[in-house]
Amino acid sequence: MATAFEKAHADQIVGCLTTVDRLIIHGHLTMLWRPGAFAAFMLRQGIRFGDFGRYVLKTTEQVKQQAMRIAKEAGRPFIYQQAVVRGKDDLAREIAKRDGITQGLVCVLSTLEMANSFTLVEGRIIARKRKCLHFYFYVIDAELGFMHVRLQSWFPFQIQIYLNGREWLARQLDKRGIGYFRYENTFLRIDDLRVAERLCASFTARRWWRVFDAFARRANPVLPVIRRLGFGSYYWVIDACEVATDLMWKSRRGLLGILDDLFDHALRSFSAADVVRFLGRRILPGRAEVTSAHKPFLAEGDSRVAKKRPEGRRIKHRIRRNWIKMYDKWSVLRIETVINHPYDFKVLRFKTDKRGKRGGTWVPMNKGIQNLRRYVEVGTAANRRYLEALASAKPTQRAIAELDQICGGRVIEGARYPKWNPVEQHDCNIFGAVLAGEHAISGFRNRDLQTYLYRTAATASDEAKRRCSRVCRIIRKLRGHGLVAKVPGSRLYRVTARGHRVMSAALRFRHLDFPMAMAA
Repeated sequence: MATAFEKAHADQIVGCLTTVDRLIIHGHLTMLWRPGAFAAFMLRQGIRFGDFGRYVLKTTEQVKQQAMRIAKEAGRPFIYQQAVVRGKDDLAREIAKRDGITQGLVCVLSTLEMANSFTLVEGRIIARKRKCLHFYFYVIDAELGFMHVRLQSWFPFQIQIYLNGREWLARQLDKRGIGYFRYENTFLRIDDLRVAERLCASFTARRWWRVFDAFARRANPVLPVIRRLGFGSYYWVIDACEVATDLMWKSRRGLLGILDDLFDHALRSFSAADVVRFLGRRILPGRAEVTSAHKPFLAEGDSRVAKKRPEGRRIKHRIRRNWIKMYDKWSVLRIETVINHPYDFKVLRFKTDKRGKRGGTWVPMNKGIQNLRRYVEVGTAANRRYLEALASAKPTQRAIAELDQICGGRVIEGARYPKWNPVEQHDCNIFGAVLAGEHAISGFRNRDLQTYLYRTAATASDEAKRRCSRVCRIIRKLRGHGLVAKVPGSRLYRVTARGHRVMSAALRFRHLDFPMAMAA
């Protein structure tokens, strides 16, 4: 179902698509982390503690030789970088372009990086951070497109897999002969959006751990020994997941015509409480720092390609290690939710009690790959809430005309509704209360507006009744002018698309346009 923002700009938007963008997966050999597990692993091989150093150096050399063998068999370069260097992806893409690689291994890069590892201290094997060699296998996969697998060369051989949902989608569209037009990693147009939407929905249904296990078996030559000795295989977790909703505009010029209003509205109107609500949380902002930042940026790449790309704009609202951001990519407006700390959200878990009755319980969500579907649900819902709130950022000529209409009284089926004064403080306070971001999730009730319109609670029952009656009249007046609508079967009210346009235009004029015009 289209959001209020999409309906308000339906004449300019040619399509909307929600996909998984960047996805970073980590693989952990969890059984080796149990107390005494690594010592038992060595003993099962008949290796004494005194031989710890020689053993781990031997296995590290096996991993290195395997990486070099993979590169040699594919006829691709094996490149060592002395220090951690930014731009590994760019280097791999340059090599692929230079050598005309469209599928298969591109290169293997190696570099020293910090990682959790094991070391022997006073006769005990303990976990400790240390520098060790990491191997980056850059691949253009037949299904996943451009991606990489990073393998730690020292125990416990952590693996990181980086992939992008749009790379995967492009290959699915190619397979079905569906045309599209891309700008870098962004779809500006897709000929059959319905098929694309179904494909994106199927992304989370894939049994990805089987794919990741295959990469692990190929890259890590020590894994068969670990499994044979009863220490299991990799447990796959989601380290970071980006869920993006792309609104495809007819042209970049059309998008640029509204960008200023969107970014200004997001900076001026979205409070810390709004950001918490967008992310679907019901925690007080005071319990976690919420920040918003706005800056120009280059969509992809570094300063060396600045002259080849139009400069974009981005605003990011952050709470803890999760955030929601908005930015433009040519003729696409992107709303993106990034989840790095899933424990802020909940997932439904089913279990059977002692009586054999099966029931569901909402519990904090962990990073397990089995929760990928829930990650996407949370991200999609957050993007939609953001777009719903963003619908009020369009003070167009139509909104101005509607503003004129509410300045006069209305008579509908014999019922008279008084006029509004859209620049008077009292009426603007009402508009601001109705448009509060926390109402974007489930709407508002009479008592919700009372919280905004009165600074203190009623001290007597008569006063509470008068306030309730007064807010009832305000809601009736808002409904009469088509600014809010009642949710069927409840006592909730939601702001209409017209209400977003009219009330936001009034607030903008009072708080921004008029003061700026007077200051000039």
